[in-house]
Amino acid sequence: MIRSFLKILLIFVLGVLGGLWAQIYLLPYLAGLDYFQDFQFVKMLKNRKMVVYPKTENTIIVQENVALQSAVERSEKVVIGVKTKTQKGEVLTGSGLIVTSDGLLITLADLVPRGSDFYFYVGGEWPAYQILKRDLENNLALVKIEKGSLPTAGFADLEKTKLGERVFLVGTVFKEEGVEYIVNEGIIKSFQESFVQTNIFEDAHISGSPLFDISGNVVGLNMIDEEGNVSAVPVNTIREFIGLE
Repeated sequence: MIRSFLKILLIFVLGVLGGLWAQIYLLPYLAGLDYFQDFQFVKMLKNRKMVVYPKTENTIIVQENVALQSAVERSEKVVIGVKTKTQKGEVLTGSGLIVTSDGLLITLADLVPRGSDFYFYVGGEWPAYQILKRDLENNLALVKIEKGSLPTAGFADLEKTKLGERVFLVGTVFKEEGVEYIVNEGIIKSFQESFVQTNIFEDAHISGSPLFDISGNVVGLNMIDEEGNVSAVPVNTIREFIGLE
């Protein structure tokens, strides 16, 4: 047993020493002979070339798509559903965002008008809630639910966010068979004083859905006009409303 081990060890050591000897002495010697001048390894040895396989555009796209899929999987967990029945009997549906792990949610004020009945879908449940405050000017509403240990997402730094940056939204859609999550993506088209404009078009009723950057940080809370154009209340306004500034 010991002899076999020593034999293997000796072969390994001799192999390493042989490789070093070949690299230091044999290859330079061969490189000096006329016969070997046209061999590729001699040309590379003389020029000290290192072969590098550059990243192609397809490689970058694949990496971005993998990052997007990962961010979407994380972001789904912090998106909530909002369903409202108004005094006139109208049913409003949309989405919102978990802000803190102890049950603070934020959504659009349009989705929770006063005097209505509200239902918040959070992690497969419909917990009890309290509407804490509304900001009608910025179209925001802060809600507290009776549920803890909730997942949360980070907030993007808008000062470092650039035009053309890739973003995506995650929203909830209420169907007869249950609640589904849908995703849409695009880029930031412009920064306005009171909102972030994207090039995303969305025909589903998912106003209040969060807008995320490619890292899964919250950029804003989406508003969708009648034509399906998506813009977002910026995260700075949200932070100030919540009291995180």
